[in-house]
Amino acid sequence: MRVLLVGAGGVGTAVTRIAARRPFFEAMVVADHDPARAEAAVAALGDGVRRFSAARVDANDEAAVAALLRAHSCDVLLNATDPRFVMPLFRAARAAGADYLDMAMSLSHPHPERPYEECGEKLGDAQFAASEEWAGAGALALVGMGVEPGLSDVFARHAADELFDDIEEIGVRDGANLTVDGYDFAPSFSIWTTIEECLNPPVVYEAGRGWFTTEPFSEPEVFDFPDGIGPVECVNVEHEEVLLMPRWVDARRVTFKYGLGSEFIDTLRTLHLLGLDRTEPVTVPGPAGAVSVSPRDVVAACLPDPATLGDRMRGKTCAGTWVRGTKDGAPREVYLYHVVDNEWSMAEYGSQAVVWQTAINPVIALELLATGAWSGAGVLGPEAFPARPFLDLLTAYGSPWGLREQ
Repeated sequence: MRVLLVGAGGVGTAVTRIAARRPFFEAMVVADHDPARAEAAVAALGDGVRRFSAARVDANDEAAVAALLRAHSCDVLLNATDPRFVMPLFRAARAAGADYLDMAMSLSHPHPERPYEECGEKLGDAQFAASEEWAGAGALALVGMGVEPGLSDVFARHAADELFDDIEEIGVRDGANLTVDGYDFAPSFSIWTTIEECLNPPVVYEAGRGWFTTEPFSEPEVFDFPDGIGPVECVNVEHEEVLLMPRWVDARRVTFKYGLGSEFIDTLRTLHLLGLDRTEPVTVPGPAGAVSVSPRDVVAACLPDPATLGDRMRGKTCAGTWVRGTKDGAPREVYLYHVVDNEWSMAEYGSQAVVWQTAINPVIALELLATGAWSGAGVLGPEAFPARPFLDLLTAYGSPWGLREQ
């Protein structure tokens, strides 16, 4: 397997550090719009650098990405950029005849008249619209294969296959007790993506009704997270799992709730009130004349790069899937989860917990595809594949998952 990794930020760099320890691929080209970032990601691998090379590419330039795939005879493109670049990279992979993996799906667009009741264009709609084309070519686009979405979806498939006869509800629940020394506000993941998913209308799925939307931060609940994290208030947030799981897993209700905390929610609401969550450029005066900038990009530029915060971070992050239903005629409720301690991920990989937890999952998926344990064609989510090989390999990578009876 020959891989083109596009994006050498925190998650992309963590991908290289995890993949360098595995023998399943022949070569990985690490590409970024900033060649210094790509070169740094490769150089940090030390003895593992032989299978890696660095390149410059603009993720928005489909022709350039396709040319890079062809030049290096890459079988697959792994997208480690933010969701703005999903569609150009998705199309570039198809043009070059390569398979494709991402960790976030194509962007949504709210309903123009009833944004908090009805869906407009949903997450992933643009990709699923091309599924027949991919399937007809015998090519695979594995979408939403990070941690959430990704591992959370694998948990849902595992629950359906082995733990339940009938599923009433699946609820992804994400929480952490992470703190960052020296910062009053320092998100542990891309603020661009965080703003996108937290301020868009959350989507809920119900059998018989289908997908519908609610107000941001709706339906607060306190969820008790394992491994010492404890109770965290979680709220509805737009996320891919709700759009993926009902396609392959039979459940009567699907939700995603994120443990954000009141201070974080208040900050996001303030950004929205001020229009600083907008992606459309605004014109501002500059020393050399007027310049056009995106307010959200300005916010991101004013905050520390999450990939650089590992030495200041303390605590654990938990991704998991809560499932309620019946097994052998009796009620059952479980929480399948994966916890990463920042102290461990920094000591073992030099990557902070949130980006490392995201990065390990596409690497495992690539290995399963390389060995033939997973195979398929079309635009598919993680639920389309058997869960057990993935979960076994996650443990073999030295990062076991857990199951708690509720």
